[in-house]
Amino acid sequence: MLRNSIKCAYNLKFFRAMSSNPLEFTNRLSEEKSPYLLQHSHNPVNWYPWGNEAFKKAKEENKPIFLSVGYSTCHWCHVMERESFENVEIGKILNDNFVSIKVDREERPDVDKVYMTFVQATTGSGGWPMSVWLTPDLKPILGGTYFPPDDRYYNRPGFKSILEIIIKHWKDKQSDIESQGTKILDALMRHLHASDHANHSVPSKEVFLKCLHMYKKSFDEEEGGFGSAPKFPQPVIFNLLFRIFNEDPTSGTGVQALQMCLFTLTKMSAGGIHDHICQGFHRYSTDRKWHVPHFEKMLYDQAQLAVSYVDAFQITKNSEFADVAQDIFTYVNRDLSHPEGGFYSAEDADSLPESSSDHKKEGAFCVWEKKELENHLSENVVKENSVKLSDVFCHFYGIKEGGNVDPLQDPHEELKGKNVLIVSSTVEDTAAAFGLTTDTVTQALAQCISILFQVRQQRPKPHLDNKIVTAWNGLMISGFARGAQALSDPSLIKRAIQAASFVRQHLYQSGTLLRSCYTTENKEVTQISVPIHGFVDDYAYIIRGLLDLYEACFDDRWVAWAEELQVKQNELFWDEEDGGFFSASEDNSLVLRLKEDQDGAEPSANSVSAMNLLRLSAILNKPDWSAMAERIFKVYAERIQKVPMAVPELVSALVFYHSNRRQIVIVGDKESDDTRELIATVHRHFLPNKVLLATDGKTDEFLKENLSLMDSFQKLEDKATAYVCQNFTCSLPVNSSEELEKILQGS
Repeated sequence: MLRNSIKCAYNLKFFRAMSSNPLEFTNRLSEEKSPYLLQHSHNPVNWYPWGNEAFKKAKEENKPIFLSVGYSTCHWCHVMERESFENVEIGKILNDNFVSIKVDREERPDVDKVYMTFVQATTGSGGWPMSVWLTPDLKPILGGTYFPPDDRYYNRPGFKSILEIIIKHWKDKQSDIESQGTKILDALMRHLHASDHANHSVPSKEVFLKCLHMYKKSFDEEEGGFGSAPKFPQPVIFNLLFRIFNEDPTSGTGVQALQMCLFTLTKMSAGGIHDHICQGFHRYSTDRKWHVPHFEKMLYDQAQLAVSYVDAFQITKNSEFADVAQDIFTYVNRDLSHPEGGFYSAEDADSLPESSSDHKKEGAFCVWEKKELENHLSENVVKENSVKLSDVFCHFYGIKEGGNVDPLQDPHEELKGKNVLIVSSTVEDTAAAFGLTTDTVTQALAQCISILFQVRQQRPKPHLDNKIVTAWNGLMISGFARGAQALSDPSLIKRAIQAASFVRQHLYQSGTLLRSCYTTENKEVTQISVPIHGFVDDYAYIIRGLLDLYEACFDDRWVAWAEELQVKQNELFWDEEDGGFFSASEDNSLVLRLKEDQDGAEPSANSVSAMNLLRLSAILNKPDWSAMAERIFKVYAERIQKVPMAVPELVSALVFYHSNRRQIVIVGDKESDDTRELIATVHRHFLPNKVLLATDGKTDEFLKENLSLMDSFQKLEDKATAYVCQNFTCSLPVNSSEELEKILQGS
């Protein structure tokens, strides 16, 4: 009824908003700590944070709620703010007729997921900014994503027009709208509840091949990746395909799974989605060739991609993959790290082209004009000839005089005349083109990157979202811990421990995780007056990080904390009736209690939890936790069997469930050379189905108390000793890395 009243108009004129002085207004968001909410604290809109004050006002004044959800590094959130939320006229319409609530989706993923489910169900798509209109009792009545200010822009219905229509319908047909909201909510609840009651068995191994076949069909054989533009990094897919390869590495199936991963990772690292000057990866590529990115950088992407490149290195021993992983760690350590060890959330896509500029542009911090590069890289490569550093650099990175960005990838002409670096040659071809040696070219490119890095540091930097989110810190702890294992880099272990300690100190209260903490301008850690309690992904990701950290440093206090958190997660989120984990604990302000069942940019907490439960069960001999993982597989069995591509991380856990797991126990002084060599031997291998324990027989109090068989493993001939057990049978204990290597290779 309401949706049909909203019509699109088609005009070419751009609506010029009547914007205010940004500091002329101050609303309730000025008291918040979320960077996203603070960005809107001087809008003429009388914003409320999500909470009882706003709900009470809507009920007392009988006004519908306008809910706007986004995050601080969201490009289109900035656009909608500039066009609509800074517009005094639109602000007055909202203030007079609605209660307006602003939510940071990274702070409140529970609120975001509830209403995103509604938007996706009613429109067929979703995204941010998310705009939803609610009844005073929080039932959704209409929703969408970005809306332009009026009907003459982007062929979308204008925000002002939608507001006027809703006002009229609320005045004339309020009971119909409220009834519509109830019906929509009831339909969503029936759909969600019906899927939970299916009585299935755990899916068989056949689903692995089905999933691989689906990925082969969508694989881009020329440019890598899956599907067409826009292309997103999809670490959950890499994780699964690497595991499928590991199940049968010599078969055609295994080789195909591996090659799809390696080719895509190689293409990504060469592409513009990879920041060749300041390291790290941008959010996604707008084109098929990984060339022109959406320039924001997210912590969760860095964390997961680091693991993907580490896995690729472990499998291939190709140092180029290790270099990319180290590149990510360099970026995160430098630009996304709090001094005490926590990790910040993201960097924005937009920034000022110059300090004197009035408006930010996407990618301004990252892109280059050819003339600019020639000015900065004007030195000769070698004294003997006239080849400039800029000649080598521009040839290698595909620089063009008029810019190398396809206009189709730049609809707002923000990148006109600019170049996004993309590796378009090889060192060998570049050397041949200029009559240089490959060593000279390699050194010249390194010199260029060093020079341009310093140039970039002088540019206005993008906004940093310095909110510290527990879940994403868990992912990054995994990244550093896994990197430490494969790259034999003790500094990465130290960094992972520092981050885990930060979470324990600042994001853990009275046995419960918190969702996030914040930092002041002088980098003091701070918290909101009523902290937001952790959601299921906070628990799941931190537990995985702690288990990976244990396998890097073998301090069993991290396993002890992982067990403690798993007990709390089960208590807060487990669905005793149907199985699986709810996304949030009980909350009267949520009209739906959801379970996440899709692995996207971040893996589903149910997928990660299934693996965590299996790993903890194997470490601590807890068969009831293995049974919980089985229930998760059964709850989502139909989804796994019909559309396994939707849940690749859950299928990865299923691979682990069906695999012949190896339990590897190393006994010896953890600081001694012989123990370290045995551990390093294990870490050189890609062994996703292993459970690795190390003990000196003295300090591992938690494991000794909770795993009685630890006492049965002893040193042989007073030397560090390794035991490898599989299928309830253990090999003979070995003392040397050569003997352990033979066992791990199956010879």
